[in-house]
Amino acid sequence: MVYTMMFILFGYLSGSLMFARILLPLFHKEEELADCKDRNPGATNAFLCGGTLCGVLTLIGDVAKGAVPVYLFLTLRPEAGSGAALPFVMAAPVLGHAYPVFFRFLGGKGIATSFGCLLGLAMDSRPLLLLAASFLFFSLVVRIQPHFYRTMIAFLTALVAIAAVVRSTVITFGFLLICGVVCLKLHQSKEEREAVKVGFLWKR
Repeated sequence: MVYTMMFILFGYLSGSLMFARILLPLFHKEEELADCKDRNPGATNAFLCGGTLCGVLTLIGDVAKGAVPVYLFLTLRPEAGSGAALPFVMAAPVLGHAYPVFFRFLGGKGIATSFGCLLGLAMDSRPLLLLAASFLFFSLVVRIQPHFYRTMIAFLTALVAIAAVVRSTVITFGFLLICGVVCLKLHQSKEEREAVKVGFLWKR
């Protein structure tokens, strides 16, 4: 129990490191984040406000802070891969990113960090691939706009796919918790709720 609680706390604190907020001032672009449409302190706005290098470093940081706690948890205790604690360790970095203790609980949506948490499941790459495939499908094939709806639908679709393909109760529950955090953060975001638009690859 102590081991598990330590990693849940480690994951949450790791997620609370907001690399966009840390790096943008170093590139003298901190004020530009306030001018972004959704003011989300994530990798996308780090690219838009801080440039390519700032965006790449933010993306790497946001993915790593999800991957490292999950990977270390499973590496140090391989038997934990089928245990009830794994879902909470998986979700902790995303919760930290969405509600970071170091930044007055004002965080981002947790998309890149969600990918990082699934990347940390080194013993099974299918959840990561299913989430990536879901995003690509709703970005390229059935194009859903705006990003608010595309993200929510992509995560929920990936959840169903993970439950059906991976068939691991602990991993499915872990991603369910991740989905809950991401969807709650999306609901709370200041992003404008534009009307949903659906396009198709075969219709230009």
